Amino acid sequence: MKSGNRATKLQAPTELDRTDRAILRQLQRDASISNVALAAKVHLSPPACLRRVERLKAQGLVRGIVALLEPRALGCGTLVMIGVVLDRSTPESFAAFEKAAQKVSGCLECHVVTGEFDYFMLLRTRDAESYNRLHAEQLLYLPGVRQVRTFMVLKQVLSSTQLPI
Repeated sequence: MKSGNRATKLQAPTELDRTDRAILRQLQRDASISNVALAAKVHLSPPACLRRVERLKAQGLVRGIVALLEPRALGCGTLVMIGVVLDRSTPESFAAFEKAAQKVSGCLECHVVTGEFDYFMLLRTRDAESYNRLHAEQLLYLPGVRQVRTFMVLKQVLSSTQLPI
């Protein structure tokens, strides 16, 4: 995933209590919340809250803090899903594709999947014309690709970054 988050070494999982879960829910809703406001929402003192947040980060449960940007306002209003089939199913062909896919302009996600496709990619671009240019200039040259199937999103019904905690 192209997210810019630093890698975090995961510690052994610990049981999350009700307060840990409340902290994580609040951070998912608004990570810019101050520690004092977060502490009040989860009924802790600010120092205790800060210790818990730092522990959750150290355990790798919080990978990073980001701002969610408005795609349309930034000229990335078109969402495209792409199904990719590789010509070979070897570790080398998968590795080459994955390395190249990380460099595709506007690629938000790339997943190995089961079924008819080997990968699904999620891209943001300005419009259909800019996607067509991206397809011709980048997608067709990804290593080992036999087939690319494009699905233009007509309407985004739901998009969330919040996990059910």
